[in-house]
Amino acid sequence: MSKLYLVPTPIGNLEDITLRALRVLKEVDLILAEDTRTSGKLLKHFEITTHMHSHHMHNEHKTVHNIVQRLKNGESIALISDAGTPAISDPGFLLTRACIENEIEIECLPGATAFVPALVNSGLPNDKFVFEGFLPVKKGRQTRLTLLAEETRTMIFYESPHKLVKTLTHFGEYFGAGRSISVSRELTKLYEETVRGSVSEVMEHFTQKAPKGEFVIVVSGKK
Repeated sequence: MSKLYLVPTPIGNLEDITLRALRVLKEVDLILAEDTRTSGKLLKHFEITTHMHSHHMHNEHKTVHNIVQRLKNGESIALISDAGTPAISDPGFLLTRACIENEIEIECLPGATAFVPALVNSGLPNDKFVFEGFLPVKKGRQTRLTLLAEETRTMIFYESPHKLVKTLTHFGEYFGAGRSISVSRELTKLYEETVRGSVSEVMEHFTQKAPKGEFVIVVSGKK
């Protein structure tokens, strides 16, 4: 029976993949991968030989129609990203929406997502939170930060190493240097690290120690 499976993959530690995810990846007719080279290493490790096609932010608008047709013709397809759960700051939304519009069954498996362990590990309130992902690089960044300065819920952001200090500087300007913050990097990997403190304290840490890896930033809301 045709079905689209949204399959989370490990964000670092390969042991975090589920038995169910492995079974689905072995059984489907096709795997859509954000980067076939990256996913190829994962599949090879678990001895999965299912054929892969590339599906990423630069081609997803062009490939959705063809994928939907394959699903309508009875194929089962799994969508994976380089790491974590598809559609969380990664491709997946457009295809999911197209499948819903075409009454194609969708099954999303539970699994790894970077912001959940970062939030729980932060020690900041997690009963209510807002996930912001990556902030706009240029256009709209100032407007977004101005709005978020009034946010009372805990906020979660993703950031790359070469933009981390700049983003922390902006947090100091818009949220205040004393706002509580937690920055996690390389989650589940060998050099996993979480730095907690005020915005100014954490910024000083990463000014002295060059940022490396992928980052999840958790910021307390306005009191």
